[in-house]
Amino acid sequence: MSTQKALILPEKHGEWKLTDVAIPSPGPTDILVKVAAAGLNPIDWKNKDYNIMPKSFPFISGTDGSGVVEAVGAEVKTFTKGDKVLFLGDSGMEGGTFQQYAVVPADLAAKVPENVTLDQAASIPLALATVATGIWVHTPNALSVSIPAPWEDGGETQNAGKPILILGGTSTVGQHAIQAARLNKFAPIITTASPHNAARLTALGATHVLDRALSPSALSAAIAEAAGGAPIELVYDAISEPDTQAAGYAALAPGGTLLMTLPPAVPAESVVPEKKIVMVFGSFYLPGNRALGKELFGRLEGYLRSGAFGPNEVEVVPGGLAGIVEGLERLKQNKVAGKKLIVRPQETA
Repeated sequence: MSTQKALILPEKHGEWKLTDVAIPSPGPTDILVKVAAAGLNPIDWKNKDYNIMPKSFPFISGTDGSGVVEAVGAEVKTFTKGDKVLFLGDSGMEGGTFQQYAVVPADLAAKVPENVTLDQAASIPLALATVATGIWVHTPNALSVSIPAPWEDGGETQNAGKPILILGGTSTVGQHAIQAARLNKFAPIITTASPHNAARLTALGATHVLDRALSPSALSAAIAEAAGGAPIELVYDAISEPDTQAAGYAALAPGGTLLMTLPPAVPAESVVPEKKIVMVFGSFYLPGNRALGKELFGRLEGYLRSGAFGPNEVEVVPGGLAGIVEGLERLKQNKVAGKKLIVRPQETA
């Protein structure tokens, strides 16, 4: 078999098209994965509407993937055919996950342990990359606060006992931010969410779950109380809408950093030189982020097996690749909460 099903963007701002394309071949340091599950993310509909990532067409989107190794490159020693893996896809004709087979660098894949399903595994890569690149990358001028990773010197001590605020704890990024903060031993770990999600977030490591519907003044008071009067030097805004940015910036102590996943929208009159604003870009394919990605994926199987990191709750969108368009429209309309949408490319008719 030399062809497969794929969902492509045939042209800039074009309409999604389900079609047949060639199955890519892995290079010497790559693996070819038969994609069992692909996660849907806002970047995917933005690739269509705003042409954020496509450099040429046709274009295959998709960054979250899991599946079974079909073939390995000549230099790959860490995987063999038949291994179950999760991986960070590189949107494009070879690496995008909106197809039945994808090529991925072996150092940006990890084996999936028995306690995680392939559906669950597809909820992890991009959210984890978005958190890790914002917190742990150390390259000059990186979009990061450059905190030591948990396995590095100071990773479990530098911020031990310091409060952290994570806005949007129920989001896929927010849930991974809570778990990363737990590994760095931040305490307390304060987050916002709807009250019915409190038990889930507490199980991930949050110590205080504040009602996201509180008024700005009530939320500010609740954050200060949860922090016990200690200065909050790091806020991760996983939602990054104007209201959450304003709340996060207000809670931030002088000398601290507000991390966000969308462009800054903090009111200009509130901005002061003593508070840093950083917009993260969750990709290990950037040269300055690749070393961290390799280190993290090399440890990820163990983290998942031990429960140090866990997947999001998932919802399977039916129809295989044909279900993606409906799923992306739901994301665009903000009709998804607390779950990661995935599709199963092999179920494409």
